[in-house]
Amino acid sequence: MGVGLGGLAVASMIDPLSLTGGHKSVSQNILPAKALHFAPKAKRVIYLFQSGGPSQLELFDYKPLLSKMRGEDLPDSVRQGQRLTGMTAGQDRFPLVGSQFKFDQYGKSRAWVSELMPHTAKIVDDLCFVKSVHTEAINHDPAITFFQTGSQQTGRPSMGSWFSYGLGSLNDNLPTFSVLLSRGTGRPVAQPLYSRLWGNGFLSSLHQGVQFRSGKDPVLYLKNPEGISKTDRRLMLDHISELNMKQEAEFGDPEIGSRVAQYEMAYRMQTSVPETMNVDDEPDYIFDMYGEDSRRPGTYAANCLLARRLAERDVRFIQLYHMGWDQHGDLPGDITNQSKDVDQATAALIQDLKQRGLLDDTLVIWGGEFGRTNYCQGTMTQTNYGRDHHPKCFTMFMAGGGVKPGFTYGETDDFGYNVTRDPVHVHDIQATIMHLMGIDHTKLTYKHQGRRFRLTDVSGHVVQDILT
Repeated sequence: MGVGLGGLAVASMIDPLSLTGGHKSVSQNILPAKALHFAPKAKRVIYLFQSGGPSQLELFDYKPLLSKMRGEDLPDSVRQGQRLTGMTAGQDRFPLVGSQFKFDQYGKSRAWVSELMPHTAKIVDDLCFVKSVHTEAINHDPAITFFQTGSQQTGRPSMGSWFSYGLGSLNDNLPTFSVLLSRGTGRPVAQPLYSRLWGNGFLSSLHQGVQFRSGKDPVLYLKNPEGISKTDRRLMLDHISELNMKQEAEFGDPEIGSRVAQYEMAYRMQTSVPETMNVDDEPDYIFDMYGEDSRRPGTYAANCLLARRLAERDVRFIQLYHMGWDQHGDLPGDITNQSKDVDQATAALIQDLKQRGLLDDTLVIWGGEFGRTNYCQGTMTQTNYGRDHHPKCFTMFMAGGGVKPGFTYGETDDFGYNVTRDPVHVHDIQATIMHLMGIDHTKLTYKHQGRRFRLTDVSGHVVQDILT
């Protein structure tokens, strides 16, 4: 009887919807297709996270008033007591500074795009810009953690882990949640990223993100040690599985089942990962589309190409992190380099997905953790300036997966400092992504330490106006 109750407890923690359906594999999702809250418009997500906070004023949010008022102080009536970081709080003045880069309108949608993003400008009619995103966090670590986990405090599951938990895998031979990192040229010595950003938090470790690296071993500890054959590995896993199942029956620890599933996944990945990461079969025109950097493993362009390959193989959640967007000083030169890192490859990824018929059910997201100030940080010269962190308004864009193409949502004031129409909070972004994947963000929860947690905590609403 004790073993039976233990098994029931394990089943309930692994799959709350299967209490009466017999013990199922720990890799199975808790929301099978027939139980989704909505008809999903997207099957998978590619999240192109631009770490450091891209300046919306240099890229997408055109504000000519800042150039006209260059050098004048930011009016108190505009700032409205907004708290500042320690990097500019001590400044005597907050001189306004407009972008040094030219803007123009493109496509049928007439979206404003800077000369820094010429490739992105060509695909604006496939993009949905959200110019009114805002957050509470004003420093990098809590701001990135907030976007990725729904909390500024560490310890919560990441967005990809929630989707793995709720929806499960579309491909049993690859991780449900895959992570790729690249370092930009705009600020090579940028703030670090931590593995907890793609961690599982209090969910089963089965749902943590798997980082793919650019070296000879894309996933660490996946290859068999020297002298161990695939047959030897299979026999070893079978014996370990027997021991683990006995331990699970005795102790009822769900992490034991997760461990078994991870061992089995690693075994299958020994074949699937090398095949996925090997881009030798890609034709030259694809490398030309993504740019020369796509031939260099570990670059943003190469990772965008890998993201398409992972999407083709039905990986559920693909997270790219690109570091280097933190231009506190030397912004004109640094953001030029950083934009060049991502512009062509981002546009190519979206076009590539579209030409393969994958964009309709793949949601692509581009954006950082906050924006940049409209005033100069530090010394301003005729050719140089910097910008501090700004959480009150910034721009993101999305493509495919059920969002309106050729559409711009939200507005900021003429100073590019405050949202004036249709504000979109971080939790609103998260709720909308979940909705597009068929999930009601208020209903996908996990009970931990006596409370039911969810990605959007206790807030968030779906931004219906940007959906098709």
